[in-house]
Amino acid sequence: MIVVEDIHKYYDLGQTRVHALRGVSVSIARGEFVTIMGSSGSGKSTFMNILGCLDKPSAGRYLLGGVEVSGLSKKELATIRNQKIGFVFQGFNLLARTTALENVELPTLYAKISKQEGEKRFAGGLDLVGLGDRVEHFPSQLSGGQQQRVAIARSLVNRPSILLADEPTGNLDSRTSVEIMGNFPEAQRPGLDYRPCLRTSRTLPQFAQRSIQFRDGKIRRDETSAKPASRIPEVLKTLPALED
Repeated sequence: MIVVEDIHKYYDLGQTRVHALRGVSVSIARGEFVTIMGSSGSGKSTFMNILGCLDKPSAGRYLLGGVEVSGLSKKELATIRNQKIGFVFQGFNLLARTTALENVELPTLYAKISKQEGEKRFAGGLDLVGLGDRVEHFPSQLSGGQQQRVAIARSLVNRPSILLADEPTGNLDSRTSVEIMGNFPEAQRPGLDYRPCLRTSRTLPQFAQRSIQFRDGKIRRDETSAKPASRIPEVLKTLPALED
C-alpha cells in the first residue's frame, strides 16, 4: 500500500536549512496497524504530512497504491486526500452546529456517490463506532470519547485506503483512550470495503501491530508485535471505571 524510498525533506528558514527527513525508506502493507513515534523534532510529523499528501518530499519517491504521488499537482493531491486518506485529529474538529450524522456526512460532499449510498454510509459509520443512537446529537451533547468516535466515523465514510490519526487520544482520559483504540482494529474487520492501515501517535503504542521510532530525521527502530485488539479487554480491566 505505502512505499517510501529514500525520502528527504528540507525546510529553508531564512539563511538556515533544516534537514527534517534524512533518507527515510519504509514499506507498509495493506491492513497494517502502525504507530509512528518520536520526540519533538524527530521528523515524525513531517513524515506524516508527506504520507497524508499535505506536503511533498524534497527528494525521493512516495508510492501510494502503486502510484507515485511525489510529483502530483495540488489539485491531484487534494483528490487523493479526499478519496484515499482519512484523517483523525486530537481536537476532534467537529462542527458545533451540526449533528453527529451531519458531521459524518461532510467528506462525501466532494465525493461522487449517490444520496442513497451516502445515507447508508453515514448511519453505518456511526453504528460501527457504537453511536447509532446518537445520530441527532450535537457535539456539545456528546462526551469527549463520543466526539472522537464521530471523528473516526467521519474519517471512514469515504472508505479510505489509509487512516492517519494524529494523537487521537491525547485529550481523553486513560480508560476512554483504550476504548477509542478499540475502534481502530474494529474498522479493519473482514467484509468491510475500507481497511485503514496507519495511525500515528505517541500514546498507547502497545495497541499497534508495528511501531516505528523516529530520531533526527531517520528511522531508528522498526518493530512488529502481536495483534493489538487482543490486549484491549486486558488493559481495560486494569483501569478504574469512570463516574457518570
